[in-house]
Amino acid sequence: MLSKYKSTIGIFLLAGLSTAVFAQSDPGMSSAVTIGTGGVTGVYYPAGGAVCRLVNRTRSEHGVRCAVRATGGTVINLKALQTGDLELGLAQSDWQHHAYMGTSDTFASDGPDSELRSVFSLHSESFTVLARADSGITSLDDLKGKRVNIGNPGSGQFATMQVLMEAKGWELDDFLEARTFGPVEQASALCDNRIDATVYTVGHPSGVVQEATTTCDVHIIGAYDEQVRSLVEEHSYYRISSIPAGIYKGNAGEIYSFGVVATLVTHSRVPDDVIYALVKAVFDDFDTFKGLHPAFAELVPEAMVREALTAPLHPGARRFYEEKGLILPEDR
Repeated sequence: MLSKYKSTIGIFLLAGLSTAVFAQSDPGMSSAVTIGTGGVTGVYYPAGGAVCRLVNRTRSEHGVRCAVRATGGTVINLKALQTGDLELGLAQSDWQHHAYMGTSDTFASDGPDSELRSVFSLHSESFTVLARADSGITSLDDLKGKRVNIGNPGSGQFATMQVLMEAKGWELDDFLEARTFGPVEQASALCDNRIDATVYTVGHPSGVVQEATTTCDVHIIGAYDEQVRSLVEEHSYYRISSIPAGIYKGNAGEIYSFGVVATLVTHSRVPDDVIYALVKAVFDDFDTFKGLHPAFAELVPEAMVREALTAPLHPGARRFYEEKGLILPEDR
Protein backbone atom coordinates (compact mmCIF):
# COMPACT_ATOMS: atom_id res chain seq x y z
CA MET A 1 0.00 0.00 0.00
CA LEU A 2 2.82 2.41 0.88
CA SER A 3 5.45 0.80 -1.31
CA LYS A 4 6.31 4.04 -3.09
CA TYR A 5 7.71 5.33 0.23
CA LYS A 6 9.62 2.22 1.29
CA SER A 7 12.66 2.84 -0.89
CA THR A 8 13.15 6.07 1.06
CA ILE A 9 14.03 4.10 4.20
CA GLY A 10 17.47 3.15 2.90
CA ILE A 11 18.26 6.80 2.18
CA PHE A 12 17.27 7.81 5.72
CA LEU A 13 19.39 4.96 7.08
CA LEU A 14 22.54 6.04 5.27
CA ALA A 15 22.01 9.70 6.06
CA GLY A 16 21.15 9.18 9.71
CA LEU A 17 23.89 6.74 10.64
CA SER A 18 26.86 7.61 8.49
CA THR A 19 28.94 8.84 11.42
CA ALA A 20 28.03 6.19 13.97
CA VAL A 21 30.69 5.13 16.47
CA PHE A 22 31.24 1.38 16.61
CA ALA A 23 31.97 -0.78 19.64
CA GLN A 24 35.43 -2.15 20.23
CA SER A 25 35.56 -5.85 21.12
CA ASP A 26 39.12 -5.90 22.49
CA PRO A 27 38.71 -6.10 26.29
CA GLY A 28 42.01 -4.27 26.68
CA MET A 29 40.63 -1.15 25.05
CA SER A 30 37.89 1.30 25.91
CA SER A 31 34.61 0.47 24.21
CA ALA A 32 32.41 2.97 22.41
CA VAL A 33 28.74 2.39 21.71
CA THR A 34 26.15 4.50 19.94
CA ILE A 35 22.42 4.40 20.69
CA GLY A 36 20.16 5.10 17.71
CA THR A 37 17.25 7.22 18.91
CA GLY A 38 14.84 9.37 16.88
CA GLY A 39 14.28 13.02 16.08
CA VAL A 40 15.72 15.55 18.52
CA THR A 41 12.26 16.84 19.44
CA GLY A 42 10.88 13.41 20.41
CA VAL A 43 11.30 11.38 23.58
CA TYR A 44 13.73 8.81 22.14
CA TYR A 45 16.58 11.30 21.79
CA PRO A 46 16.56 12.46 25.44
CA ALA A 47 15.90 8.85 26.53
CA GLY A 48 19.08 7.72 24.82
CA GLY A 49 20.85 10.73 26.28
CA ALA A 50 19.71 9.76 29.78
CA VAL A 51 21.20 6.28 29.39
CA CYS A 52 24.47 7.66 28.04
CA ARG A 53 24.70 10.27 30.76
CA LEU A 54 24.80 7.61 33.47
CA VAL A 55 27.12 5.33 31.48
CA ASN A 56 29.59 8.14 30.84
CA ARG A 57 29.41 9.30 34.45
CA THR A 58 30.84 5.93 35.55
CA ARG A 59 33.16 5.46 32.58
CA SER A 60 36.26 5.25 34.79
CA GLU A 61 34.83 2.06 36.31
CA HIS A 62 34.15 0.16 33.07
CA GLY A 63 35.76 1.97 30.11
CA VAL A 64 32.55 2.22 28.06
CA ARG A 65 31.85 5.48 26.24
CA CYS A 66 28.27 6.07 25.14
CA ALA A 67 26.92 8.43 22.47
CA VAL A 68 23.47 9.07 21.01
CA ARG A 69 22.58 9.42 17.36
CA ALA A 70 19.48 11.21 16.09
CA THR A 71 17.90 8.95 13.47
CA GLY A 72 14.65 8.50 11.56
CA GLY A 73 13.37 6.28 14.36
CA THR A 74 12.35 2.73 15.20
CA VAL A 75 12.56 0.92 11.87
CA ILE A 76 15.83 2.54 10.88
CA ASN A 77 17.34 1.65 14.27
CA LEU A 78 16.28 -2.00 13.99
CA LYS A 79 17.62 -2.36 10.46
CA ALA A 80 20.89 -0.71 11.51
CA LEU A 81 21.28 -3.19 14.36
CA GLN A 82 20.83 -6.07 11.95
CA THR A 83 23.48 -4.74 9.56
CA GLY A 84 25.90 -3.82 12.36
CA ASP A 85 25.68 -0.06 11.85
CA LEU A 86 24.56 0.51 15.46
CA GLU A 87 25.30 -1.16 18.78
CA LEU A 88 22.02 -0.21 20.47
CA GLY A 89 18.76 1.34 19.43
CA LEU A 90 15.43 2.48 20.79
CA ALA A 91 12.41 0.85 19.18
CA GLN A 92 8.69 0.43 19.63
CA SER A 93 7.76 -2.96 21.09
CA ASP A 94 5.61 -3.87 18.08
CA TRP A 95 8.43 -3.35 15.58
CA GLN A 96 10.94 -5.04 17.86
CA HIS A 97 8.63 -8.07 17.60
CA HIS A 98 8.43 -7.85 13.81
CA ALA A 99 12.20 -7.44 13.41
CA TYR A 100 12.97 -10.46 15.60
CA MET A 101 10.32 -12.62 13.91
CA GLY A 102 10.89 -11.31 10.38
CA THR A 103 7.21 -10.46 9.99
CA SER A 104 5.22 -7.61 8.40
CA ASP A 105 6.06 -6.16 5.00
CA THR A 106 8.69 -4.00 6.68
CA PHE A 107 10.91 -6.89 7.82
CA ALA A 108 9.79 -9.92 5.81
CA SER A 109 12.36 -9.32 3.05
CA ASP A 110 15.18 -9.11 5.62
CA GLY A 111 14.16 -12.32 7.37
CA PRO A 112 14.14 -12.84 11.14
CA ASP A 113 16.88 -11.07 13.07
CA SER A 114 17.45 -13.99 15.42
CA GLU A 115 20.46 -12.21 16.97
CA LEU A 116 18.44 -9.19 18.11
CA ARG A 117 18.64 -8.89 21.90
CA SER A 118 16.62 -6.97 24.48
CA VAL A 119 18.20 -4.72 27.11
CA PHE A 120 15.17 -3.24 28.91
CA SER A 121 11.84 -1.57 28.22
CA LEU A 122 11.04 2.03 28.99
CA HIS A 123 7.96 4.26 28.88
CA SER A 124 4.61 3.61 27.25
CA GLU A 125 3.91 5.33 23.94
CA SER A 126 0.48 6.31 22.69
CA PHE A 127 -0.61 6.59 19.08
CA THR A 128 -1.45 10.28 19.16
CA VAL A 129 -3.57 12.16 16.64
CA LEU A 130 -3.30 15.94 16.58
CA ALA A 131 -5.82 17.88 14.48
CA ARG A 132 -6.45 21.54 13.74
CA ALA A 133 -9.56 22.76 15.52
CA ASP A 134 -10.96 24.12 12.24
CA SER A 135 -10.45 20.80 10.38
CA GLY A 136 -13.69 19.15 11.46
CA ILE A 137 -11.74 16.10 12.65
CA THR A 138 -13.18 14.60 15.83
CA SER A 139 -12.50 10.87 15.26
CA LEU A 140 -10.13 8.57 13.39
CA ASP A 141 -12.59 8.12 10.54
CA ASP A 142 -12.64 11.88 9.98
CA LEU A 143 -9.03 11.68 8.75
CA LYS A 144 -10.30 10.43 5.40
CA GLY A 145 -10.44 13.23 2.86
CA LYS A 146 -8.04 15.40 4.88
CA ARG A 147 -4.40 16.48 4.61
CA VAL A 148 -2.69 14.05 6.98
CA ASN A 149 0.93 13.65 7.99
CA ILE A 150 1.59 9.89 8.26
CA GLY A 151 5.20 10.21 9.48
CA ASN A 152 8.64 9.90 7.98
CA PRO A 153 9.59 6.55 6.38
CA GLY A 154 11.69 4.51 8.80
CA SER A 155 9.92 5.83 11.88
CA GLY A 156 7.65 3.93 14.22
CA GLN A 157 4.83 6.38 13.60
CA PHE A 158 4.97 5.71 9.84
CA ALA A 159 5.03 1.93 10.34
CA THR A 160 2.23 1.96 12.92
CA MET A 161 0.13 4.20 10.68
CA GLN A 162 0.50 1.56 7.96
CA VAL A 163 -0.89 -1.05 10.35
CA LEU A 164 -3.81 1.18 11.32
CA MET A 165 -4.59 1.94 7.68
CA GLU A 166 -4.66 -1.76 6.85
CA ALA A 167 -6.93 -2.48 9.82
CA LYS A 168 -9.34 0.22 8.69
CA GLY A 169 -9.11 -0.66 4.99
CA TRP A 170 -7.69 2.72 4.02
CA GLU A 171 -5.50 3.54 1.03
CA LEU A 172 -3.32 6.62 0.52
CA ASP A 173 -5.89 7.92 -1.95
CA ASP A 174 -8.40 8.12 0.91
CA PHE A 175 -6.53 11.21 2.11
CA LEU A 176 -6.64 14.51 0.30
CA GLU A 177 -2.87 14.58 0.88
CA ALA A 178 -0.55 12.11 2.68
CA ARG A 179 2.56 13.90 3.90
CA THR A 180 5.73 12.42 5.40
CA PHE A 181 7.02 15.09 7.74
CA GLY A 182 9.31 14.04 10.58
CA PRO A 183 8.78 15.07 14.21
CA VAL A 184 10.65 18.37 13.83
CA GLU A 185 8.23 19.62 11.16
CA GLN A 186 4.93 18.31 12.48
CA ALA A 187 3.94 21.14 14.81
CA SER A 188 4.87 23.91 12.38
CA ALA A 189 3.09 22.14 9.51
CA LEU A 190 -0.10 22.01 11.60
CA CYS A 191 0.11 25.59 12.78
CA ASP A 192 1.00 26.88 9.30
CA ASN A 193 -2.11 25.13 7.91
CA ARG A 194 -0.09 22.90 5.60
CA ILE A 195 -1.81 19.82 7.06
CA ASP A 196 -5.06 19.18 8.89
CA ALA A 197 -3.76 16.44 11.18
CA THR A 198 -0.67 14.48 12.12
CA VAL A 199 -0.14 11.12 13.81
CA TYR A 200 2.66 10.48 16.27
CA THR A 201 3.56 7.46 18.39
CA VAL A 202 5.19 9.03 21.43
CA GLY A 203 5.57 9.02 25.18
CA HIS A 204 3.91 11.84 27.08
CA PRO A 205 4.59 14.58 27.88
CA SER A 206 6.01 15.28 24.42
CA GLY A 207 7.77 18.43 23.28
CA VAL A 208 6.20 18.20 19.82
CA VAL A 209 2.67 17.96 21.21
CA GLN A 210 3.43 20.74 23.69
CA GLU A 211 4.66 22.99 20.89
CA ALA A 212 1.60 22.38 18.71
CA THR A 213 -0.99 22.83 21.46
CA THR A 214 0.54 26.06 22.74
CA THR A 215 1.34 27.61 19.35
CA CYS A 216 -2.01 27.24 17.61
CA ASP A 217 -5.52 25.89 18.04
CA VAL A 218 -5.16 22.10 17.78
CA HIS A 219 -6.62 19.28 19.79
CA ILE A 220 -5.84 15.63 20.48
CA ILE A 221 -8.23 13.10 18.97
CA GLY A 222 -9.09 9.81 20.65
CA ALA A 223 -7.81 6.79 18.72
CA TYR A 224 -9.72 3.86 20.13
CA ASP A 225 -12.52 2.39 18.02
CA GLU A 226 -13.68 -1.06 16.90
CA GLN A 227 -10.78 -1.66 14.53
CA VAL A 228 -8.22 -0.48 17.09
CA ARG A 229 -9.79 -2.66 19.76
CA SER A 230 -9.35 -5.67 17.44
CA LEU A 231 -5.67 -4.79 16.94
CA VAL A 232 -5.11 -4.71 20.70
CA GLU A 233 -6.94 -8.00 21.21
CA GLU A 234 -5.06 -9.78 18.40
CA HIS A 235 -1.50 -8.58 19.11
CA SER A 236 0.20 -8.83 22.49
CA TYR A 237 2.60 -5.97 21.73
CA TYR A 238 -0.28 -3.46 21.59
CA ARG A 239 -2.14 -2.21 24.64
CA ILE A 240 -4.86 0.26 25.54
CA SER A 241 -3.23 3.53 26.47
CA SER A 242 -4.31 6.98 27.53
CA ILE A 243 -3.01 10.51 27.46
CA PRO A 244 -3.49 11.98 30.95
CA ALA A 245 -5.76 14.97 31.42
CA GLY A 246 -4.26 18.39 31.90
CA ILE A 247 -0.76 17.92 30.53
CA TYR A 248 -1.41 19.98 27.39
CA LYS A 249 -3.38 23.13 26.67
CA GLY A 250 -6.96 22.17 25.81
CA ASN A 251 -6.40 18.61 27.08
CA ALA A 252 -9.03 18.78 29.84
CA GLY A 253 -9.95 15.08 29.93
CA GLU A 254 -8.16 11.76 29.60
CA ILE A 255 -7.88 10.68 25.96
CA TYR A 256 -7.91 6.99 25.06
CA SER A 257 -5.83 5.43 22.32
CA PHE A 258 -3.69 2.37 21.75
CA GLY A 259 -0.01 2.12 22.27
CA VAL A 260 3.25 0.29 22.54
CA VAL A 261 6.27 0.40 24.83
CA ALA A 262 9.62 1.97 24.03
CA THR A 263 12.38 -0.63 24.29
CA LEU A 264 16.15 -0.51 24.26
CA VAL A 265 17.57 -3.28 22.10
CA THR A 266 21.00 -4.43 20.99
CA HIS A 267 22.62 -7.30 19.11
CA SER A 268 24.39 -10.48 20.14
CA ARG A 269 27.64 -9.20 18.62
CA VAL A 270 27.95 -6.50 21.30
CA PRO A 271 30.20 -7.83 24.11
CA ASP A 272 28.56 -9.00 27.33
CA ASP A 273 30.72 -6.76 29.52
CA VAL A 274 29.65 -3.67 27.57
CA ILE A 275 25.93 -4.31 28.02
CA TYR A 276 26.48 -5.33 31.65
CA ALA A 277 28.20 -1.98 32.31
CA LEU A 278 25.38 -0.09 30.60
CA VAL A 279 22.51 -1.67 32.56
CA LYS A 280 24.50 -1.46 35.81
CA ALA A 281 25.00 2.29 35.28
CA VAL A 282 21.25 2.77 34.81
CA PHE A 283 19.88 0.50 37.54
CA ASP A 284 22.48 1.31 40.18
CA ASP A 285 21.43 4.96 39.94
CA PHE A 286 17.79 4.36 39.10
CA ASP A 287 16.31 7.31 40.99
CA THR A 288 18.54 9.67 39.04
CA PHE A 289 17.57 7.98 35.80
CA LYS A 290 13.84 8.38 36.52
CA GLY A 291 14.37 12.08 37.10
CA LEU A 292 16.01 12.68 33.73
CA HIS A 293 12.72 12.79 31.80
CA PRO A 294 9.05 13.13 32.85
CA ALA A 295 8.15 10.05 30.76
CA PHE A 296 10.26 7.92 33.11
CA ALA A 297 8.34 8.87 36.26
CA GLU A 298 6.34 5.64 36.50
CA LEU A 299 9.10 3.19 35.52
CA VAL A 300 9.51 0.09 37.71
CA PRO A 301 12.66 -2.05 37.37
CA GLU A 302 10.84 -5.38 37.53
CA ALA A 303 8.55 -4.39 34.65
CA MET A 304 11.41 -2.98 32.59
CA VAL A 305 13.21 -6.33 32.49
CA ARG A 306 10.15 -8.53 31.95
CA GLU A 307 7.53 -6.71 29.88
CA ALA A 308 7.27 -5.84 26.15
CA LEU A 309 10.49 -7.68 25.27
CA THR A 310 10.07 -10.10 22.35
CA ALA A 311 13.76 -10.67 21.70
CA PRO A 312 15.74 -12.63 24.34
CA LEU A 313 17.66 -10.64 26.91
CA HIS A 314 21.27 -9.94 26.03
CA PRO A 315 23.53 -12.16 28.22
CA GLY A 316 25.23 -9.11 29.71
CA ALA A 317 21.89 -7.64 30.78
CA ARG A 318 20.66 -11.02 32.05
CA ARG A 319 23.74 -11.45 34.23
CA PHE A 320 23.14 -8.11 35.97
CA TYR A 321 19.41 -8.74 36.45
CA GLU A 322 20.06 -12.17 37.97
CA GLU A 323 22.65 -10.71 40.34
CA LYS A 324 20.13 -8.10 41.50
CA GLY A 325 17.27 -10.60 41.81
CA LEU A 326 15.19 -8.85 39.15
CA ILE A 327 14.88 -12.16 37.32
CA LEU A 328 15.68 -15.72 38.32
CA PRO A 329 18.13 -17.99 36.44
CA GLU A 330 15.26 -20.23 35.38
CA ASP A 331 13.41 -17.27 33.76
CA ARG A 332 14.70 -18.07 30.30
